Amino acid sequence: MTPIPRRRRPQSPPAAALAAAAGGGLSRRALLGTGVAAGAGLALTGCAPPEPPAAGGIAALDLPTDVSDTEKTLKWANWTAYLDMNGKETRSPTLEAFREQSGIDVEYFEEVDDNDSYYAKVGPQLRAGQDIDRDIITLTDWMAARLIRDQVVQPLELIQMPNVVSNLLQPLKDASFDPGRLHSITWQSGFAGIGYNRDKVGRELKSLDDLWTDDLKGRIVVLSEFRDTAGLVMQSQGVDIESDWGQAEFEKALDFIEQKIDEGYIRKVKGNSYMEDLTSGNAVAGITWSGDIFVLGFDTGDPSWTFTLPESGGTLWSDNLMVPITSTHRRNAQRLMDYYYDPAVAAQVAAWVNYVCPVDGAQAEMEKIDPDLAESPWIFPSAEFIADNNVQQFRVLSADEDILYADLWSSKVMGN
Repeated sequence: MTPIPRRRRPQSPPAAALAAAAGGGLSRRALLGTGVAAGAGLALTGCAPPEPPAAGGIAALDLPTDVSDTEKTLKWANWTAYLDMNGKETRSPTLEAFREQSGIDVEYFEEVDDNDSYYAKVGPQLRAGQDIDRDIITLTDWMAARLIRDQVVQPLELIQMPNVVSNLLQPLKDASFDPGRLHSITWQSGFAGIGYNRDKVGRELKSLDDLWTDDLKGRIVVLSEFRDTAGLVMQSQGVDIESDWGQAEFEKALDFIEQKIDEGYIRKVKGNSYMEDLTSGNAVAGITWSGDIFVLGFDTGDPSWTFTLPESGGTLWSDNLMVPITSTHRRNAQRLMDYYYDPAVAAQVAAWVNYVCPVDGAQAEMEKIDPDLAESPWIFPSAEFIADNNVQQFRVLSADEDILYADLWSSKVMGN
């Protein structure tokens, strides 16, 4: 397929750095060479890192006594379709291997559907010092910044995590919201764009405008993360989402989304559970996350599931592993985080989830698993790939803007 011509914009320094660094078992993703990866060119952009937390912070807090030496247990909260799984079973080969080698009994929960909804559930407990019965939680950069600012996650002992220190990609080592990576470790990064079933739609979808047609009315889902959905719409309206835009541009995008809901084009605005609508056939296209569509193609055995980035651009985001302030198993958690920064382990996960891998050395290990995937721009994007496809990051919001725009999104879009 010939890539769609795009207007080339200068990429952001964070995107350029990540691409330059990232460019340097059985694969679940052999589908990448077929219809699933055959969508037109892709673009990386997303939730830009929020402002750094105030000085002082969590390191000065009293931490609960760590009982990892005597309690070999760990509870990990993650998003769905975000870990290697053994076929149709619900067991992860890499997690099973960790259990065996460490002696730590890990309980894995696919319970994060949306950053806001998850933190709305656990945040009040954490701020009150009440145990949420989880030792690792996985949330996106901008929400990670909020948790660090709220002092509800524990500092990490990097000296206990040699793989992380050695193998975390250089541009990720000093995130603006967590300087020095003292409270969070990148799990995966990924894209937001257009996901659709090519056979059911009957054509290629190349732009957001291609979603708003009569034959797709009521069969479109969009993400409840406004930095992705509103960000993509803003790009389609000619806004550079990394630049100095304001409330007027944001509300224009929200008015458009609200209109499409009212007109019946958008079926649902959902978190990770949007996959249920695509799986059931109630929806056939939407604004989605990249790896989810690859998972969907594999799980359904339908290679016509396609992910692409609209001609106007897409978004790139990162999710992070953190230890809640109430956990008494921090060292068990750190051991698991460090395990997943072994390049061979990271490559095995990446071969299944197909998100951008944050681990240096994983690309070489991927050559042993699936040489085609080692060349995949979905997993190891090059700087040229990002620049050619208008990869942007949603600009940093101040604390006041974060509250304002979240309220606007909630009232205008989520209230529908």
